[in-house]
Amino acid sequence: MRPPEDGTDPRTVTLRQHLAQGLASRLARSPWPLVGTFAAIGLVFSLAVLDRVFPLEKSRIDDRSVIVTSAKGTLLRAFASSDGRWRLPVKPADVDPRYVEMLLAWEDQRFREHAGVDPFAVLRSAYQLAANARVVSGASTITMQVARLMEPRERTLSAKALQVARALQLDWHYSKEEILELYLTLAPYGGNLEGIRAASLAWFGKEPARLTVGEAALLVCLPQSPERRRPDRFPEGARKARDRVIAVLAERGVITRREASDAREEPVPVRRLRFPFNAPHVAQELFAGNKGKDPVITTTLRADIQVMLEDLARRERAYFDDDANIAAIVVDNETRDVMAYLGGANFWAAAGQVDLATATRSPGSTLKPFIYGMAFDELIVHPQTLIDDRPTAFGDYEPRNFDRGFQGTVSMETALQLSLNVPAVALLDRIGPLRFAAALRNAGAALHFPRKGALPSLPMALGGVGMTLRDLTMLYAAIPNGGEVAPLNFVPRTTKAPSTRIFGPAPAWYLGQILKEANLPDGWSMGQGIERARTIAFKTGTSYGYRDAWSLGFSRKYTVGLWVGRADGSTRPGHIGRNDAAPLLLKVFDLLPPEGKAPATPPADAWWVQNAEQLPPGLQRFRASTRMAAGLKRIQPPRISFPPNGATVSIVDRAKPEPMPLKATGGRAPLQWVVNGTPLPESASGWWTPDAEGFAQITVVDADGRSDTAQVRLKAEN
Repeated sequence: MRPPEDGTDPRTVTLRQHLAQGLASRLARSPWPLVGTFAAIGLVFSLAVLDRVFPLEKSRIDDRSVIVTSAKGTLLRAFASSDGRWRLPVKPADVDPRYVEMLLAWEDQRFREHAGVDPFAVLRSAYQLAANARVVSGASTITMQVARLMEPRERTLSAKALQVARALQLDWHYSKEEILELYLTLAPYGGNLEGIRAASLAWFGKEPARLTVGEAALLVCLPQSPERRRPDRFPEGARKARDRVIAVLAERGVITRREASDAREEPVPVRRLRFPFNAPHVAQELFAGNKGKDPVITTTLRADIQVMLEDLARRERAYFDDDANIAAIVVDNETRDVMAYLGGANFWAAAGQVDLATATRSPGSTLKPFIYGMAFDELIVHPQTLIDDRPTAFGDYEPRNFDRGFQGTVSMETALQLSLNVPAVALLDRIGPLRFAAALRNAGAALHFPRKGALPSLPMALGGVGMTLRDLTMLYAAIPNGGEVAPLNFVPRTTKAPSTRIFGPAPAWYLGQILKEANLPDGWSMGQGIERARTIAFKTGTSYGYRDAWSLGFSRKYTVGLWVGRADGSTRPGHIGRNDAAPLLLKVFDLLPPEGKAPATPPADAWWVQNAEQLPPGLQRFRASTRMAAGLKRIQPPRISFPPNGATVSIVDRAKPEPMPLKATGGRAPLQWVVNGTPLPESASGWWTPDAEGFAQITVVDADGRSDTAQVRLKAEN
């Protein structure tokens, strides 16, 4: 064969020729198969274009109610959709299979076979219409009903045609299980109830995972006429519709005659029940932070413990005669998961929406264990170290015990168990208030001081700082975890949160051994308090003016924080943490799963002795400071002499201000000046150059951490 002039392979030309000849021959014999193929391709292309131009209306699908659930999926609280509907998300797997079987047998027997529209049902409906001159049965499939629910319209012929098109479109985009899920979420059940989950909770007070035959039959018939069959308004109409479903399904063999007979005997609900409303404060917080608009927010809470905690709080609050409230948090020590959370005993009472577990309050003596823990960690003292509990002045600060008396020489162990004030302040004086506050802040706790810009000082040991129950509980959960502070989890974490070491395992073990011997509340040793189901270490606290009563405690597995007080922060004379909060703390522990009383294993570096004589000489007795031991004259705290507090200081030249002297009397050198929260360099030597007009806050801090503050106004003369 002579090769073509264009240089191509002769075999290629021959193949092309054969293909062309074969195609021409087939077209000559019968062109219709090819035409049909091209027509089918064109139809599919056209449908794809129409699908893109007229997409499915998904606004009602996306606008579901947001629900907050426990760790195991139990509904805690639901939030209505933007249009005010209770449209709770649900999966077919979460619904009783018997209900699904009855639904499909009643509504759409060939649901899993057809493509969204059932041609047999259409033919049957048309025949019955022609034969009886009225509509005997409809031809709507589950898919067509979903299309109508997604895009509600008046019942016209054109609306029906659109419904058919949308049903085909739905079947194109979604699997049968997904379409069934849409029906179970959107179907109306009377009032503003939509979806099987909302209906089951409202009419039967339970999840749809387990339904009786009678309940399932009622839920099958309600969407056909949700308002005329509402059980709370038309119970007789609802019963008749339900019984008809039962009779038909029995005839079809879907349910047995015995089941049908029993189902007809079931009562029809005559009132709508409330949805679960547990952990409302934390649910509200998580809902507000749900930026992704996830329909289901799964928490770490345990529904059984949460419900028991709320019931306990309601009962116990009834005993308070001064409108006091209760807040509580239960934490799993190992995971730091919050198992139960109470922001207040009554969400619908006055100020009930305020989450009291996040309210800033004076912690009283509850920070003392952390002062001791840091002192143990730095080997400043040991639990058996002796200390003098006697009248002591720290500058102009002279703390006294709650009972206004003193115990004399006691061990550190006894001082913490009795919550003595002078030893705690003496230890904080040695550690340093600034350093102690920094350790708490680095661990994630927020500290609020009485005055803006005020620096930490010795009254912190006795509650001179504002904190929340949430942060205190986080700190206490560190003690059974060897001194490691980690954030509390309200939603499950996929990775372990970073932790901060506040002191080591040995000091943490010391604290556990000391606090488990704390005195029980008055009267608690009578009856149930004699034998405890677990070993509990706890600390109580009472804020200044009897405003807040605290108790925080831990066992090997759990940590509980509890606060009692008034929402407005007003005083409650005579109410203290030991008698108000501690009994509730112990009752909360009784709600938790058993864990035994096996003692915690002491760390390798823990050194437990019987008395101070067995300690090294340097740890046998604590002295507050060398100057006090030597009987030196007490040094007064620093006081700012210039500029005086409230003064107006003139700036001669606004463009070029001159340095201003800063002067103070008293205090132990060196003095540190802080202006508007920024420490001045040592080179400033008591001079500060203002940079603008306005108000300035000037603070001086001496070597002992004592401070004084002046607020002044700077005003330019020209």
